[in-house]
Amino acid sequence: MNVGPQFDPLDFGEAALKLRTYRHEILGSNLTNADTPGYKARDIDFSKSLQNELLQRNHADTMPMEVTSSGHYQFNSSISNRPNLLYRVPNQPSMDGNTVDPDIELSEFSKNALMTQAAITFLTGTIKNRLSAITGQSS
Repeated sequence: MNVGPQFDPLDFGEAALKLRTYRHEILGSNLTNADTPGYKARDIDFSKSLQNELLQRNHADTMPMEVTSSGHYQFNSSISNRPNLLYRVPNQPSMDGNTVDPDIELSEFSKNALMTQAAITFLTGTIKNRLSAITGQSS
């Protein structure tokens, strides 16, 4: 069974790039505060955050539900714009309460930078394909 993409590639690329950029800020903040006593390393669940963002965009074009009777359930479709920040569980916590492991943070920062570049490449390809379809010329 062949199933087409669940989300528009342009929306997917934009959402992925925005979340990668946001995660980069978080990881950079962790690295910056590696020597700050009591600082707790933070991160996001990227795949869950991306799924939530795409579902929010997918439902943004639909008509809102209206309660016309007291027997109807209220439907709350609001999803926060910022993903939930999670605390990173330290492998070896320091004596001053800081949970940042510079090696792990630098590794995650590098992986995120690579994935950000991939998101840019994906988004660029999507835009080129759409321009090619609009103009009728190959890119």
